[in-house]
Amino acid sequence: MSFSEFYQRSINEPEAFWAEQARRIDWRQPFTQTLDHSRPPFARWFCGGTTNLCHNAVDRWLDKQPEALALIAVSSETDEERTFTFSQLHDEVNAVAAMLLSLGVQRGDRVLVYMPMIAEAQITLLACARIGAIHSVVFGGFASHSVAARIDDARPALIVSADAGARGGKILPYKKLLDDAIAQAQHQPKHVLLVDRGLAKMAWVDGRDLDFATLRQQHLGASVPVAWLESNETSCILYTSGTTGKPKGVQRDVGGYAVALATSMDTIFGGKAGGVFFCASDIGWVVGHSYIVYAPLLAGMATIVYEGLPTYPDCGVWWKIVEKYQVNRMFSAPTAIRVLKKFPTAQIRNHDLSSLEALYLAGEPLDEPTASWVTETLGVPVIDNYWQTESGWPIMALARALDDRPSRLGSPGVPMYGYNVQLLNEVTGDPCGINEKGMLVIEGPLPPGCIQTIWGDDARFVKTYWSLFNRQVYATFDWGIRDAEGYYFILGRTDDVINIAGHRLGTREIEESISGYPNVAEVAVGGDKGRSERAGGGGVCHSEAERYAGGSRGGARRGKSDYGAGGQPDRSLWSSGACLVCLAAPQNAFRKDASPHDPGNL
Repeated sequence: MSFSEFYQRSINEPEAFWAEQARRIDWRQPFTQTLDHSRPPFARWFCGGTTNLCHNAVDRWLDKQPEALALIAVSSETDEERTFTFSQLHDEVNAVAAMLLSLGVQRGDRVLVYMPMIAEAQITLLACARIGAIHSVVFGGFASHSVAARIDDARPALIVSADAGARGGKILPYKKLLDDAIAQAQHQPKHVLLVDRGLAKMAWVDGRDLDFATLRQQHLGASVPVAWLESNETSCILYTSGTTGKPKGVQRDVGGYAVALATSMDTIFGGKAGGVFFCASDIGWVVGHSYIVYAPLLAGMATIVYEGLPTYPDCGVWWKIVEKYQVNRMFSAPTAIRVLKKFPTAQIRNHDLSSLEALYLAGEPLDEPTASWVTETLGVPVIDNYWQTESGWPIMALARALDDRPSRLGSPGVPMYGYNVQLLNEVTGDPCGINEKGMLVIEGPLPPGCIQTIWGDDARFVKTYWSLFNRQVYATFDWGIRDAEGYYFILGRTDDVINIAGHRLGTREIEESISGYPNVAEVAVGGDKGRSERAGGGGVCHSEAERYAGGSRGGARRGKSDYGAGGQPDRSLWSSGACLVCLAAPQNAFRKDASPHDPGNL
């Protein structure tokens, strides 16, 4: 079957299509209704069916390949590596599941996970899935007040954390930040379970704080039955980054999520049982949730949990991992590749990368210079893909298992099966023509694996995503165009429009201009409400690359007149379209709200 036929069937016959894809996972009780869309925009998939994410990710492989690698945990920060076969991972997950049950965690309870990228984080999430607890991961880079807001929204029965993480050789004190967050939160968890890595001293709170290793030892050898969950029960809550005010928790189901990820691993990512998948993201972001924690294991592949930067201790660290563990598929973000582009390619080419079959990039638009460089350097297909926290898996990509069309620089590809993507005129709501800029929307219902609702706030879900043109269309809040051959190009956020002298400009066009400056690794542009006809720009100049190349912050500043870039993080430079050097940003998302002052209505 061609991709075109595959896609059209998913749009024209969604129930028959997804019933077929549902065969990719195990069901304890078969579903009785593929789709319930009786209360739009809410969609319920595989109604009546019971399944479990942990069973499909771990237990299912015990008979087929118990001694195959399942989890590889690598920290370039502590120079540690740990590996687990499917059999060993099963034992560890059962021990942690027993720990959770002993602490009173029940089906439907929330467990907030605030951890660095270590094996215990992955195991904890699988243990939650096993017993039917709802995990909510908070990215380790968030400050205490942000963690507190998520604690109050999710109201977890238990928090799992660690003494510290590390990034670029610097210790990040998770426990201290968590203590501050709990002090600020109204909701108080009964227990905090802590992994002591010996990286930072911890102030233990008697009666609340518990040692992970001690409890694990007590529960080794435990056998915890899988909780078979109705397909539409909640598996996880993941808060979107950059949210102001009350956190916006994306709620996801069990069965639809499992089916969507299993299908994507075959058709989009080409995953095969026994292979190795290296997603260099963080479990605090949706890419990590989907393509570190669950999807590779659902496909029978080993998944790599990596703590560290792509440049520490040197820029060959990722490629050393690819060589040592024979990685087949790799997933990262354009930002990381742009940083690596500043270094000599010898540190990549000195490694045997013959096992690597493809590199996937997502999280932000992939610019043409970066795409060309990494394609030439690695010598493998580089496949862009576009999606969101809300979608859970790619909205656009190239499904290479079914589609041999070439990548097109600057484009994330074409709509994936299940996504009825439309471009609409912002004023009339009419469909846009070829090469006509429009608002990117998706006709309801959303396919399996996507957002069910906003945790605890159905009304906000409807108002936020389903209020355009009085139609049942999901708003992505992105601008896009479609060329004559069906490739889409993302032009930036619809809520990031800057009006300059009557010209409405998307931020991406300006960002691409600034990113041409050689020392800029990442850039963000926003309107400045204080100066009515000026766009403000912010950027990150990657310090390791600058030092290696002999560059300097002063050099970046001197380039301001040519590139709209500057060198100091103060209001005057932000207002003049200047580069903000070394803004704090997670690896896969440069946050526009990291600017030192409010740049206006972003």
